[in-house]
Amino acid sequence: MDQPLLILASGSPRRAELLQHAGYEFELVRPEVPEVEWDQLTPVELCQLNAHRKARTVAKHHPDAVVLGADTLVFLDREILAKPASLADAARMLRRLSGRTHQVVTGVSVMHLRAHRESLFAVTTDVRFRRLDDRQIERYLRVVNPLDKAGAYAIQERGEWIIEEVMGSLTNVVGLPLERVETELTRFGVHPRTSV
Repeated sequence: MDQPLLILASGSPRRAELLQHAGYEFELVRPEVPEVEWDQLTPVELCQLNAHRKARTVAKHHPDAVVLGADTLVFLDREILAKPASLADAARMLRRLSGRTHQVVTGVSVMHLRAHRESLFAVTTDVRFRRLDDRQIERYLRVVNPLDKAGAYAIQERGEWIIEEVMGSLTNVVGLPLERVETELTRFGVHPRTSV
């Protein structure tokens, strides 16, 4: 059965890996759009707005495709923990997260421009960190490069060293809440190649 082309509007290798492992065939197009940072928006609103902007930017050039855009942010007490500027900044972030629960929010836009359809949603996962001392933080930062990771960590890279519990979608913490994404893609007629 014919299905529309799926395009992942993202430069994130982690999102591409998640979609590939789920069995989807897709093209990758990096959206050339700056991310919005706006204090008046809630974390959910901000992630959804950025996901929409990414998807729409790519969809304008591919109106017959189903375009998937996403934006993931890490929050502690409503403060964004962006990518650290240095290893010292990464250590500071991990000290703040130590022993505490924070939120990972991913906004997702699934868009088919020709059909004038969009599904826009956000998924939030609570992540509780272990209590970490400076030695444990230094050990983690020796093994994992934190500089390209929001919140200075990646759950798929030695996450067991620093994370005590994940409450909600694990793939959301990696960058794409697959459980909900698969449901929405099905509604747009996009199915993994492994399905019958």
